Amino acid sequence: MRRTIWRGIAAAALVAVLATAAAACKGGSGESEPYRIGVMESLTGPGETYGTVAVRAKTMALEEINAAGGIAGRPLEFVVEDSKCGAQDAINAYQKLTDVDGVKIILGTSCSGAMLGVAPLAEADGVVLFSGLASNPDIANAGDYIFRTQISDLEVGLTTGDALWADGVRALATITEETDYAEGVRRTTVARFEENGGRVVAAERFSSDTTDFRTQLTKLFAAEPDALHLSPQSEFAAGTIIKQARELGYDGPIYGETITVGATALDIAGDAATGMKAVTAAPDPENAKAQTVLANFRERYDYITLPWHLGSAYDTVYIAAACLKRTGDDQDADGFRDCLYDITWSGAIGEGYSFDADGEVVGLSRAVVEVLPPSERTADNFGYAVLRRRVDQ
Repeated sequence: MRRTIWRGIAAAALVAVLATAAAACKGGSGESEPYRIGVMESLTGPGETYGTVAVRAKTMALEEINAAGGIAGRPLEFVVEDSKCGAQDAINAYQKLTDVDGVKIILGTSCSGAMLGVAPLAEADGVVLFSGLASNPDIANAGDYIFRTQISDLEVGLTTGDALWADGVRALATITEETDYAEGVRRTTVARFEENGGRVVAAERFSSDTTDFRTQLTKLFAAEPDALHLSPQSEFAAGTIIKQARELGYDGPIYGETITVGATALDIAGDAATGMKAVTAAPDPENAKAQTVLANFRERYDYITLPWHLGSAYDTVYIAAACLKRTGDDQDADGFRDCLYDITWSGAIGEGYSFDADGEVVGLSRAVVEVLPPSERTADNFGYAVLRRRVDQ
């Protein structure tokens, strides 16, 4: 399987491509005024691999919509800003989108810390913030204008904690990146594991600029855990931790989450990741829409990482188009919000899903997966086998 490691993607170049595509599609739809909405993803920073995938998936959706005649004859246009996977950078991006560009609807953000940083401003301003990737449980309480197609990490924690206990793990060591997303995964996983009767025997945290984890891993392994659980923000950290753990001689089970099974993470980890289990949202092979979107993305960009997240970002654009068609006004944030509360959607990440009173997506599922040996990793299986799925309740 061909995998590409993305380092330092040029955010300005990607934004320029989006602007060109939007202008071309606008020209093809006559002189109708475009619907303008914001896009805020991590094109740089710890979330750059999936932030870039999200923007590219959204670009693909936008071009499809405009090529088909737009939204009731009007083209869709993005104004893109880089939230850099951090709260303050996201606030800067938000202020530019709202104060300068005047948008009232924003698709994003990639990272939970960015989402939680911006959400109070969006709520106070009456601006819709609609994320396809951010998963920290606290986002559920962020406000009436905050929505996401991403499944909360409460469900990740329940599934991971149960999987650890079912596999006979009783003593756990954890290593966690110091971000809202990673901490949310650790917190919910440990809560469920301890509720089941397990015990955390060692815990380490690391900053996002860390590249050598051997000192922390050595401390964790000295506690003689039954298993290692890692919760990173970036794919680069995930792959490096897995690789260095095995290089130190640790041969016990490793458990992770979505980021640990991204293409870049598995590239870096290589054979060291074989047998690792993770809880992630995985595309349903029976979902024809998902398979079409992934095939089109791979043909266009020649790579895929975190395929479900790709599909989630893609779906947010089509959902946004449906709500803009209903309201007929990209400044009507209240109407757009009410549309999201009312809508039921079938797309790349599932069929018949909707949003509850907290703007949380319901009707989707995560899966427990196991990483395959490098020789068995293919473009079709994304490097892992699905062991079982759990429906979000």
